[in-house]
Amino acid sequence: MEFRNAVFVVTEECSCPLYNVGEEFAVQNSALHVDRDKPICLLLVRELLKVLADTKPFEQRITRQGVQKAKFECGGCTGLIRFEYKKEKAYSTLQMNLLRAAEQRAKQQIIAQFFGILREMELFEPLSDFDLQDLALLMKMKGYPPNKIVIEEGERGTTFYVVLSGKVAVVRKDSEIIAEIGPGGMFGEMSLLSGELTYPSVYSRTACQLATLNAKDFKHVLAKYPILQIFFYRVLVSRAQENTLRQGKISSGMSGDLTEINPVDLFQMINSGGKSGRVSFVLHEGEGEALFNEGEIVACRCSGLEGKDAFFSLLVQQRGRFTYIKGLTDEEKRLPVLGGFMGLVMEGLQRIDEREDIGDEE
Repeated sequence: MEFRNAVFVVTEECSCPLYNVGEEFAVQNSALHVDRDKPICLLLVRELLKVLADTKPFEQRITRQGVQKAKFECGGCTGLIRFEYKKEKAYSTLQMNLLRAAEQRAKQQIIAQFFGILREMELFEPLSDFDLQDLALLMKMKGYPPNKIVIEEGERGTTFYVVLSGKVAVVRKDSEIIAEIGPGGMFGEMSLLSGELTYPSVYSRTACQLATLNAKDFKHVLAKYPILQIFFYRVLVSRAQENTLRQGKISSGMSGDLTEINPVDLFQMINSGGKSGRVSFVLHEGEGEALFNEGEIVACRCSGLEGKDAFFSLLVQQRGRFTYIKGLTDEEKRLPVLGGFMGLVMEGLQRIDEREDIGDEE
């Protein structure tokens, strides 16, 4: 047997930073070859050199259970893999080369069906078409019927998902649907980025097709394309802020969208927390600002309005973004309170109801 040429397959893996079970690597003319998207591990090269130096490295043993393949392991770093000899040579025959080419073409045809979705995603915008195709080749397709669990709360995150078709629902323990994610949406990245257990659960809302990337390849992609790290950092900060808002808390520098939290709930959080600071608004029809001193509102403006009228106008805003910044100037701290907070809110809500009643009558 020509020991310089052989194909190996990974059969077991424990915290290996590079390779997954089922992946193959080939030795051709004493050189190691892996998938082009994978870096070559020098520790693995060392172990393979030991294997190839053996006079009978691939000898199979006959046991009561049958033929047992020659097995080896590499555990020189923080992880460990076990691999076994699969076959002699690495697709050196015409038939094997044709088979591998056919497999690649089949996968590229599948990728072509959803490449457009990936191309439109903000996440992958910085990547060239060639780089994005390379990344897509690492992904695997998974289909789910309706009402099947995709991620269960409390698990350790292992996969990054992109929705290609259908919808998934993000669901809390009390069965409340927090959000729905459709084609082009992603999920599963939070646990991979933070290392925390998954929260909340994700179910298939309809029959759906998902593109998946395992944790190891996800980290490899981030290392290969550092520009994606910036995007995911922003996602991490944004999701953390959303979770904080859901818990009824607010902190300096926090921003958000009024479609996620309405002004009434936002103001109540500031009031109940006794916060002093300013909330700036960028609205669909102008800008606004509300100043709070120890939870009480002391100044307000909105699209040309001032004082209470501006406050009442802000209460009904449904489109726009806000940013909360802690702290007031000494002059702002001396401003008189516009009125009791709950009284202002109730008066504002009453005005809203009256406007709706008039609208219904008209």
